Amino acid sequence: MPLHVESARSAKPAYGGCNRRAASHGIVIGVLNNMPDPALEATEGQFTALLDAAGGSHPVQLRFSCLPGVPRGPAARERIERTYWSLEELLRQAPDALIVTGTEPRAASLSDEPYWAQFVEVLHWAEAHTVSSIWSCLAAHAAVEVLDGVRRQRLGQKRFGVFEHTVLAGHPLVRGVSAPLSMPHSRWNELPVGELRAAGYAILSYSPESGADFFVKQRRSLHLFFQGHPEYERTTLFKEYRRDVGRFLSGQQSSYPPLPCRYFSAEAAAALREFQGRALSQRTPELLTDFPAAAAAGAHSSWRPAALTMYRNWLSWVAKAKATAGTVVQAQV
Repeated sequence: MPLHVESARSAKPAYGGCNRRAASHGIVIGVLNNMPDPALEATEGQFTALLDAAGGSHPVQLRFSCLPGVPRGPAARERIERTYWSLEELLRQAPDALIVTGTEPRAASLSDEPYWAQFVEVLHWAEAHTVSSIWSCLAAHAAVEVLDGVRRQRLGQKRFGVFEHTVLAGHPLVRGVSAPLSMPHSRWNELPVGELRAAGYAILSYSPESGADFFVKQRRSLHLFFQGHPEYERTTLFKEYRRDVGRFLSGQQSSYPPLPCRYFSAEAAAALREFQGRALSQRTPELLTDFPAAAAAGAHSSWRPAALTMYRNWLSWVAKAKATAGTVVQAQV
């Protein structure tokens, strides 16, 4: 069934102050899009397309919001004010489930980020008022730190590319997902696998190279955590790589970014390595205009079928949990 993105301006006040969940026959999902301004609209499209394709027979309503503490420029603020729900109104009308994205870190410690207190409030609200929530990348790191004190660790090099993972067979959230599971990662930090397991997290996909990919914990609500990015489109890693090359050329970062692994065709990778040689010898911002844009055609999206299956499983779980409101639906059953 078609997915509907519900703008805050089209929303009607809840009758009698009650939330609209009970009145909706579909699944209402709040998406807190905290991505930086240049990726704001692209991230909306990624989650909209993924949930639309995964929805199947489940009608899905999306309500976009964000943490007010994330710094924004004028254009992003205008878009958010025009189309997003305020965080207060989104929570007041209580979606069935929540998806919370990460953002680029600004502080060495997550607890020093300007939005930290708001994030903690949202996490506790999700625990008490949703049947399930998804925490992506930096949001996963922050949520695990709040829930169980597991702190992320800085990597020596950016984990960047498409990695292959084993899958915990038999778990309903990865039913139909075949191993090896390919998934894109783009991060500088890592959650220790041993500490996650000791704290009671079920790791559903794992690789010795990339660590815990997809993991869950059942508390009062079911929390899902992704260190990878199933929502990414085919060219998302390419665009991030080009952005990082531009930062190197302009002097914003000291080292040339690594080429995302297992992502480009041999021909595309060769063109990008040739450009890297030029960039290392002619380091000027203007050189970015010569970046081989045609290499995007050599990027692949091997993770897409698995991403659709995992989100389809999650939406089915949310629908079942909503239909049995008042009882706890265990994902392990």
